[in-house]
This record gives sequence, structure tokens and C-alpha cells, in this order.
Amino acid sequence: MSIHNHPKKAKEFVSNDERMHWHDKALWFVREKRDKASKSIPEWEKLREYAQQIKTHTMANLDKYLLEFEENATKRGIKVHFAKDAKEHNEIVYNILKEHQVKKVVKSKSMLTEECHLNPFLEKKGIEVVDTDLGERIVQFRKEPPSHIVLPAIHLKKEDVAKTFHKELGTDENNSDPTYLTRAAREHLRGKFLEADAGITGVNFAIANTGGVVVCTNEGNADMGSSLPKLHIACMGIEKIIPRLQDLSIFTRLLARSATGQPITTYTSHYHGAIENGEMHIVIVDNNRANFLSSNKYKKALNCIRCGACMNTCPVYRRSGGHSYDYVIPGPIGSSLATFRDPKLHKTLSFACSLCGSCSNVCPVKIDLDSQLYNHRQDLYEKNIISTKKRVVMKLSVWVLNSPILFSILGKITRKIVPLIPKKIIYNRFNIWGKQRDIPNMPTKSFKELYKEGSIDVK
Repeated sequence: MSIHNHPKKAKEFVSNDERMHWHDKALWFVREKRDKASKSIPEWEKLREYAQQIKTHTMANLDKYLLEFEENATKRGIKVHFAKDAKEHNEIVYNILKEHQVKKVVKSKSMLTEECHLNPFLEKKGIEVVDTDLGERIVQFRKEPPSHIVLPAIHLKKEDVAKTFHKELGTDENNSDPTYLTRAAREHLRGKFLEADAGITGVNFAIANTGGVVVCTNEGNADMGSSLPKLHIACMGIEKIIPRLQDLSIFTRLLARSATGQPITTYTSHYHGAIENGEMHIVIVDNNRANFLSSNKYKKALNCIRCGACMNTCPVYRRSGGHSYDYVIPGPIGSSLATFRDPKLHKTLSFACSLCGSCSNVCPVKIDLDSQLYNHRQDLYEKNIISTKKRVVMKLSVWVLNSPILFSILGKITRKIVPLIPKKIIYNRFNIWGKQRDIPNMPTKSFKELYKEGSIDVK
């Protein structure tokens, strides 16, 4: 098992300075749209509070609501399956497809099926799987994982897409006009929808008191995939449950505004049974989610509604790209989920955080992401699974910061000595921090000294 290394992957992404700044700017644009959209609703903070309370209540009573959902969905003729892990999920889906002699599947965007590696599993069984979300189809052509949960191809420029479509669809390599590329994709995907034997969709929300599921898309691809083929399979994690239909409006008002700054997604589709002469299945997966419920420090991570707002605002994600996280869900929420699931494999992720708290401030369900990442660092230290270099630095930092006198003395010495040291000595190969940064000019006095003198305006 090779340990995932975020700093190494981030360094590769940052090496293309122009792309890094473009990626940063593109995501900040989405973040600003989110801010404008949230400020258009006076009760925005109340909505966040309600959403947090509903999700927390649901997770505390998850067994009750899952059974209620199963009972109501079954009454509607939907076949409900439970899977304990990814392997069982994939086997259930395959057996349903096998029973119906399915050879071609169209799939709408689903991070759960990415998590379970459903596509390669079905392809090994001889079943063609076509992702129908435009961004997903682009990265599928390129044999890459999504780099963002809402904007899966945000790491690519339109020129990259033009080259990919030229190779896969025979379009003009030099024509990167978005309208031209979108029309080519639409024509290609329409054929796939018409040929498909089955449609697989994700689930944004599953409503316990109706037994129905809700899928939110901007392209209508989930609707095409679930209404043209006679067989529809919806795959969801156990955390997608909400208690009542009236709770849904709170989440739909929060979801699109947090994700892309839209008032609502273009399509918010409700599925309460199969189409005429068709069949509908729902596969509900645990895959290590229940373990979160037993952890006071991390159980709020299960409240996530997958809007991606924490990624759009995160200064580290924006500058390091989604693939540097090496996990199906990148960014702050992905760092917490991955580290909890497998701390050894993802031990660098919780350090890919500036602890600025911006992710927690924009989270529509108020997940304490920065606190969780800070707690992960303590846990990794306690479990002794961080690098020796990091461990020594952390110990020295604790020693210095626990002693105000020592901190003041070292501060005075540093302010005197550093300006006298030649730069070639400061920026040596052992100074990793200084590789990408300039050390700021040393002030003549510390903050504490200025404060005592009354030079700091405390108003």
C-alpha cells in the first residue's frame, strides 16, 4: 500500500503556475457567486441552523428513518437493497443488471459509485458504462477521476476539452468554442441514452416519510437515464436520508446556492417508483459510514450534502487541485472523511489546511471542518503515524509556545539575527518552507512590546 502524498501531488499541480492561478480564479468566481446568492436570502443563517438540526437529528435516529424509508419505498413498488460495503454494493448492482441481461448502462453523476469503483467493476463484467454528466464524460474519456464533486472537470481548460473531443468524437481539434463542444457532446450522449438498457443515478436526498428519492442536476441527464431505459437503479449512502418531504425545501434552497450560486438546480427530480412497465431499485450503502456515528469529534462529517462550497473557498484546494488529494472527495470535507476512514493512507491530508475556518463558515449544514482537521492532526500525532520530521517540529513548537518567556527571548534573537544572515544561507535545501516563499522583513519590536507601549490601536 503506497501512502498518498498530498504535498508531492500539490507540488506537481503548482509547477504549472499559469494553470494554478487559472484554477484558483475559476473557483473563487464560484465562491463569490455563492456569497451573492446567500446574501439574497435574509433568513440564510436560519436555514443553515435548521439544516444542521435536521441532519443531526436524522443521524441520531438513522436506523428508524432507514426502516421507515424502506417500508414506504417498498409500498411504491421500489425494490430496496442494503449493502454493508463497496464490494456488496457492486455485486448487488451487477446482479440486477445480469438478471435483466443489461449490456449498456448510462449513469448520472454519483460520488458513491465513484467511491465504490462501480465503473471498472462493471466494465470487467463486459458491461459498457457511460457517464452522462458532461464534466464526468470528459474525465471518463481522459481516464481521470473527477477533481471536484460538483465541477468534475474544473481542472481542465476548454482547449483541453477540444483535444479530448477531437480524439474521442472526431471534432475539430482547434475549435474550443463551448457551444460547439456542448453540441457535439449532446449528440454523442443522446445516442448513448437511446441505446441504454439501464440507467444508474445517484441520490441527493431520500425522504423517509414518502419513500421517494430526489436527484438534482443541471443537465437533465439523470431524467433521461431514468426514463428512457426500463430499468432504473438509484445508489445512495445511508446519510442521504431526511425525515419529511417538508424538510426538503430547506436543503434545496441551500444546496444550489452553496454549490454554484444558483437559486436552484435546473432539474430537481423526484422519483417515487418505476416508469410504466419498468422497474426501480434503490441500493443503500454503509461502507464504513456508521462508524462516524460513534465518534463525537467527526460524526458531523456525515451531515454533508455534497455541495462543494468548502472546496471553492479553500485556499489550499484552489491552489493544489482536486487530484492532489487522492481521494474520491477532495478538499476540506474529503480530508476529514478520508483521514477518519484510513488515517495511515491519508495521513498528509489533514495538514493540507491553513485552519483559516473559511470552509466551516460557508458550509450550509455547519460542519466544523477546520476543528475536525485540527483534531485529526492531534490523533495522527497520538497514533504516531506522522513523519518523524513533522513530529519533531510539532514537539519543538509545543515546547516553545508553552513558554511565554522562551517565546519572547527567541523572538528577540530572531529579529536581531535573521536580517544579518545572507539569503543563500537562509534559503538552503533544508528550508522547505522557503522554497516557495520569502521570509517577511523582521519588525524591530514584537506585537507584545508594541501593545505595552500603547502603539497598537485596540479599538
